Amino acid sequence: MIATPSQAPAEMSVTKTKALKENILTPRFYTTDFEKTANLDLSAQETELRAMLEEMRADYNRHHFVRNEEFAQSWDHITGEARQAFIDYLERSCVSEFSGFLLFKELSRNLKERSPLLAEMFSLMARDEARHAGFLNKAMADFGCTMDLSYLTKHRVYTFFPIEWVLYTVYLSEKIGYWRYIIIYRHLEQHPEHQFYPLFNYFESWCQDENRHGDIFKALLRSQPKLWQTWTSRLWSRFFLLTVFATHTLTVHERTGFYHALGIDPTEFDHEVIRKTNETALRAFPSGLNTEHPEFFSRLERCCDLNGKLSEIEASSQPKWIKALKKLPFQLSIFGHLLRIYFLKGIDAEALRGTVR
Repeated sequence: MIATPSQAPAEMSVTKTKALKENILTPRFYTTDFEKTANLDLSAQETELRAMLEEMRADYNRHHFVRNEEFAQSWDHITGEARQAFIDYLERSCVSEFSGFLLFKELSRNLKERSPLLAEMFSLMARDEARHAGFLNKAMADFGCTMDLSYLTKHRVYTFFPIEWVLYTVYLSEKIGYWRYIIIYRHLEQHPEHQFYPLFNYFESWCQDENRHGDIFKALLRSQPKLWQTWTSRLWSRFFLLTVFATHTLTVHERTGFYHALGIDPTEFDHEVIRKTNETALRAFPSGLNTEHPEFFSRLERCCDLNGKLSEIEASSQPKWIKALKKLPFQLSIFGHLLRIYFLKGIDAEALRGTVR
């Protein structure tokens, strides 16, 4: 529920450090093969990369992420499901941005002597991600909690991804982030009555950063022929598209209270973000998914229903081994739906290369 500000208590609640709730949808922290990254041949895209480096140095958003007087009020009038859903949104977004910061920072540090171009590029992207994470953490403080990012840095498990996987997944993460932010921003431009918190005013600048980072990773990906010229690259690109889209669908439908508070239909939002991201990915990937196939979204939404069953089992007080047994058929069913989506006939992006913009 979002009450009027006059109904809000005069004092803010005491800020608490928020513990991260871990589940399959929680953003992970990543590391990679720094030696292999340093040896990447960037010659095919070096001109474009150097042009983007100049743009990153200019730092067009350096003055945009400054909190203004609109934040200086109590937000206790935002209550119930809407409040909790928004806090969860802030938490996952903050962890996701901070995860990007840590990966880019480590890449920059390890490439400094071997690949100065990449080192500076990753350093500047880390700057942007740190700015985003800090801004989100201050927003969480407005709702009485913050993330202890230094604790997360030291105590979270880091997942190793080969650099090839990093190029695919970070490209998609940045581009799907762009579409999430810009769609919400444009919606609130048309429906300002749903803009319940000033963070959303910053989404236009935010999506510019996401888009710029995505373009950098597109250039890195296209500099490596094996990531778009081979039959295996077609399989990998569709695999990463599917994993990102499935995660997005599950996450959006876990946060329905947040989207309803914005006056957005969660299912329509999910469909639009996925379609736009899939279209964008055709500019970088050799193969895309057929989001217009009648089974595509229906199977993703069936996965949401099954994921809800898993959450119900997990929330029960039964012993872990019983929970594991009860979860198994639902997990297998989710896997089956995703497998069916994966094997739907995809889109040959390379054949469309002359027409895709």
